[in-house]
Amino acid sequence: MSELLDLARSVVDRARPGEGVEAYVARGHDTDVRAFAGEVEQLASASSAGIGVRVVLGAEDGEGRRVGFAWAGSLDPGVVDAVLADARDNAAYATPDPHVALAQPDGIEPAELDLWDPDFSAVSTGEKVRMALELEQMVRGAHPRVRQVESADYGDASVEVALASTTGIRATTRRTSAYVSVSAIAGDGEESQTGSGFSVGRAAPALDLERAGKDAVMRAVRLLGAGKVRSGRFTLVFDPRVVATLLSVLSSALSGEAVVKGRSFFAGRLGEEVATGIVTLADDPTDPRAYGAAAFDGEGLACRRNVLIDGGVLEGFVYDSVSARRAGTVSTGSAVRGGYAGTPGAGCRALALSPGELDQSGILAAVGDGVYVQSVTGVHSGVSTVSGDFSVGAEGLMIRAGALAEPVREVTVASTLQRMLQSVLHVGRDVEWLPGAAAGQTVAVGDMQLSGS
Repeated sequence: MSELLDLARSVVDRARPGEGVEAYVARGHDTDVRAFAGEVEQLASASSAGIGVRVVLGAEDGEGRRVGFAWAGSLDPGVVDAVLADARDNAAYATPDPHVALAQPDGIEPAELDLWDPDFSAVSTGEKVRMALELEQMVRGAHPRVRQVESADYGDASVEVALASTTGIRATTRRTSAYVSVSAIAGDGEESQTGSGFSVGRAAPALDLERAGKDAVMRAVRLLGAGKVRSGRFTLVFDPRVVATLLSVLSSALSGEAVVKGRSFFAGRLGEEVATGIVTLADDPTDPRAYGAAAFDGEGLACRRNVLIDGGVLEGFVYDSVSARRAGTVSTGSAVRGGYAGTPGAGCRALALSPGELDQSGILAAVGDGVYVQSVTGVHSGVSTVSGDFSVGAEGLMIRAGALAEPVREVTVASTLQRMLQSVLHVGRDVEWLPGAAAGQTVAVGDMQLSGS
């Protein structure tokens, strides 16, 4: 890690008078294995390293500030020199923007997070292949109605990052992650249904193949025989995975950049009651259980817990340095970036609802009758964080007398995000950290329109 930071600092030290320079250096390694029909269908293992440089020209309080960015997938000294030169050239021709800026240290100490599993590098490629093959075989023979395993995958990644800037930022971070996933196809006559399962951790030894396999089989088999339900208004209980997906979409509306540009249905509503009182929503990358946990954000500021909705009241948004300047506020340590080839922007890393008192079975019992939504389709095309419109396809099971009953399919759920937040009845205590920017847990929402037969 020290050599990465030394490289970043060496680039920053070459800043000219009147320049702001930021260097983001990263290296990593990832492995992907896919098993199918008892054989390895795909195996890829790759290492990468690169640098991204931003150069800001113009006075801090000037109208003519410009930013240029360049990157390369190499740490060769000659390439690094070229990247810095390209960033300077790009800044000279950029459109002036008084809000562009590099992050300024804000005095907040980073959380002490250990996101690097020492067992990561001890697992051989052969062992990773064995896990994918074992998972595929396990699911194939788990139930008489399982006809096929669509795919069984193992994947992992290690990433090390260093960042330095002329404003005094010096940050290093590293993390490992691993997962297994499997997709089962169950059938009965001409009907087939698909279910998926997975397990995540910081390294291969933390993964639970049996849990992933059983989950995939259960989710596929229990949907066999699904039919349409009559149209009407129902209480819907959303599966934790669906909730994680919906929170990830909702995070776009909580971006300060979206708000300041009028692209969020939350714009102009700070301090208002936007949800029922049981809804408290926070983005907390300092929670080591989160897949997106990090000590530093994409600009080198310390990550921190940001409460966005507290007891139903909208309390704030997430900002990086540029969006914060546009909004007349300060960064919340919420800059995210897709690696050395991308520039930072405001976003959530670890969004989660504060858990309630009931587990899933308790919520089903409390609801009594309704629909359990196991999966949804069309989220990115059917949900707008600008207007709040919500219309997605869904499949799942009826809830009768507090228990899961017959499966349903080909139904459409329609509402608005505003109305859904104001209709939350129960938030589960069954918090599950999943890949992505949000955790999942069971959530019940009342009085939603379901269109079926």
